[in-house]
Amino acid sequence: MEQELKQKLQDLFQKDMESASDAEIYTALLAITKEKMSAIRPNTGKRKLYYISAEFLIGKLLSNNLINLGLFEETKEVLAKYGHELTAVEEAEMEPSLGNGGLGRLAACFLDSIATLGLPGDGVGLNYHEGLFLQKFSDHKQWEDKNPWLSKDSWLTRTDCHFQVPFKDFTLTSTMYDIDVPGYQQEGKNKLHLFDLDTVDESIIHDGIQFDKHDIQKNLTLFLYPDDSDDAGRLLRIYQQYFMVSNAAQLILKEAEERGVNLYHLHEHVCIQINDTHPTMVIPELIRILTTEKGFNMDTAIDVVRKTCAYTNHTILAEALEKWPVHYLEQVVPQLMPIIRELDARVRRDFHDERVYIIDQNQLVHMAHIDIHYGYAVNGVAALHTEILKESELRPFYDIYPEKFNNKTNGITFRRWLLHCNHELAEYLKELIGTGYMKDASELEKLLQYQDDEKVLARLKEIKKDAKIELKKYLQMTQGVEIDENSVFDIQIKRLHEYKRQQMNALYAIYKYKEIKKGNLPKRPITMIFGAKAAPAYTIAKDIIHLILCLQELVKNDPEVSPYLRIVMVENYNVTKAEKLIPACDISEQISLASKEASGTGNMKFMLNGAVTLGTEDGANVEIHELVGDDNIYVFGARSEKVIDLYAQSGYHSRKIYESDPEIEELVDFIISKEMIMIGDPVNLGRLYKELVSKDWFMTLLDLKDYIKTKEQMLNDYEDEKSWAKKMMVNIAKAGYFSSDRTIAEYDKDIWHLS
Repeated sequence: MEQELKQKLQDLFQKDMESASDAEIYTALLAITKEKMSAIRPNTGKRKLYYISAEFLIGKLLSNNLINLGLFEETKEVLAKYGHELTAVEEAEMEPSLGNGGLGRLAACFLDSIATLGLPGDGVGLNYHEGLFLQKFSDHKQWEDKNPWLSKDSWLTRTDCHFQVPFKDFTLTSTMYDIDVPGYQQEGKNKLHLFDLDTVDESIIHDGIQFDKHDIQKNLTLFLYPDDSDDAGRLLRIYQQYFMVSNAAQLILKEAEERGVNLYHLHEHVCIQINDTHPTMVIPELIRILTTEKGFNMDTAIDVVRKTCAYTNHTILAEALEKWPVHYLEQVVPQLMPIIRELDARVRRDFHDERVYIIDQNQLVHMAHIDIHYGYAVNGVAALHTEILKESELRPFYDIYPEKFNNKTNGITFRRWLLHCNHELAEYLKELIGTGYMKDASELEKLLQYQDDEKVLARLKEIKKDAKIELKKYLQMTQGVEIDENSVFDIQIKRLHEYKRQQMNALYAIYKYKEIKKGNLPKRPITMIFGAKAAPAYTIAKDIIHLILCLQELVKNDPEVSPYLRIVMVENYNVTKAEKLIPACDISEQISLASKEASGTGNMKFMLNGAVTLGTEDGANVEIHELVGDDNIYVFGARSEKVIDLYAQSGYHSRKIYESDPEIEELVDFIISKEMIMIGDPVNLGRLYKELVSKDWFMTLLDLKDYIKTKEQMLNDYEDEKSWAKKMMVNIAKAGYFSSDRTIAEYDKDIWHLS
């Protein structure tokens, strides 16, 4: 690597290692790594997977690729020899803004594991120029700005692959960009295919992230999830989704024919995984192409497609299961509507239950219903989630197709979330149990032999302290925020959504503030860290951010409170910032309303890095609880059965709780107290207050007292250092189950049959 890097710096910049900047070294390493990956042969097999997803939150790729290529340590040593640090070099890399939250991060983990297991499987998505948005804080509020991450030197490689994508009033020509995906210590690689338009024009963006939503040729791949609070935004989402799946369908058929596949046997050679409902239109689009261009009759086309497509459900929330009005689809992709009507007619012929129809009485097309009827597998992403789908949310479908339903509990690429982001811990684990865990995460269980070893437990605490100091430096440098590394780090980082209940955590912050004001001081200072973006049109989510930022200001400026409590909202939370936050965490906040979080994957990353979970029995928390046992997790709140029953009976009334419990009333009232109004906006604070008192759809007040009590117990237990270190150890040791390598092996065995 040393000679290659020297030569590349000479070729590109006419500089040597000593005089080159970190940014120049990054560009040279990027070029070298891309060359090495381009020389790797693609994974092949009889059957190939296409994983279609609206999001791929891949994060920065330099270290990840160096790890997978076996060059990470050598590169670090070479850079250190000449006075450079790999972490500093990586600062020059722009984070690809191709995802939002867990859905996109999961897709990225899956691509890594598919390649690591040597399976033939490519990702297919869109090349968003500005991604989600860049989050900025001003006046204690979130503001959105564009996030231009594309640069001349990047991991993207433009290909000469183009397709014609037909819409109602025009046809667009796509361009495909590829990113190589090497597996860990593998001889083969896969690709992430991202489709784009050459006509997209970033200059049409103004006033933050505003743009002309009607000019499709200029805006189609500008933003991930453009604001859909108006008709133009909703139509743009349909344009995006169809552009993605039409390109995917054409690519799949082109590659199949190039491999000599008889398209009548497509399902024997191709598997399509539909990641959530965004890619659903690939089903009618494939049927359209097969019937209009490949000579298939309708029966045969439907039969082949049904055997080729599988669907992953990522949500229990009804509003997240997409339903598009027929008249929208007629405006954008009228060529699909005859096929969708035919698919619906066949359902109606076979089943006399309007709950399973594709087109409902309000002329809404239910995308998930297409996936379930016309795919061969349906999976949830955690054991509890899948059971809820089978027992309630998708019960009518489970009654029809029990054989299609299966569970695939999510996983994470522990190489990125340990080797890359917590190098000190990864190295210590190698000393204790060898290097095998880097390939087979189940080997982390070997750590349990050290759970009573005081020297090992003390070293774990030291490593955690070092990570806290690193985070302290980073927040000081990036946000000018001071935190105390000797405090408890209590962290909640995820999308801002009411069901994830950041508002409940904020109410705890109010509780703690009031306790300190009364003189009830904590044994140790507490640092509460939040990181989250709110969708631009999600008003209440933005109000919650406003509340947190106001509390941050209130606490910082109160000399009685600030020595004991610090609240920090991390600006523009993304994968890069997660990699700093997760290793430093003591208390992992996983507090969604039971039955609402499909899985969660942040809970797994925190666990792997020695944080202890504070959570409801929701999503994968249930499986974490089963693995680590009662002593190594803190569980609170109503169980899913009770929550589902309360919804069914309309039995939850937040006002009753508010009016009957003076302690809860005091905490909620503080949102509109004079102290808060002096700092914040009375409109935002008043709206959130009213929402909690009169609606509280995700039952914050139901679990609030139990949450406070459990967190207080957790803070108390933290003071027993040996006992806490043992909890850390057990969590790390049991995290191996949540490797995405395990998840992908299960997908392959039960759904894809690639190997």
